[in-house]
Amino acid sequence: MVLVDLKEDNKWINSRWIVTYRIGWEQMLKICAFASNDYDMLEILVDKKQVSERGEDIFKLAEAGSLTFRGLSSIIGTPIMITLYNQTDFADVSVAMATEEFSKADYESFNKSLAQYLTSIEMAMLR
Repeated sequence: MVLVDLKEDNKWINSRWIVTYRIGWEQMLKICAFASNDYDMLEILVDKKQVSERGEDIFKLAEAGSLTFRGLSSIIGTPIMITLYNQTDFADVSVAMATEEFSKADYESFNKSLAQYLTSIEMAMLR
């Protein structure tokens, strides 16, 4: 993924990323299922409505316009929320400004901190 925009908003860094390829619902579910293993207090939302599916049940979610997963990431060490949009080539990512690494919305450092992580979860859709 490629970072195209970021801004600070109420102790969160909100960013927009371009996905390498347009993603459909099946790819969104693969990304969510892959990433969900690394989150504490995971919440999944479909079109902004929380759902209770976890694990393999994620693949039973009915197709919708957006899929959000959020929680405390054990990989980056802070709360994060990722929203994917069906049949688009962008994603929105919000990261809590709760660690030194994410203490300000600086394009270069934020990109270095998140690009590899987001690319790895994006690659999950190809599995």
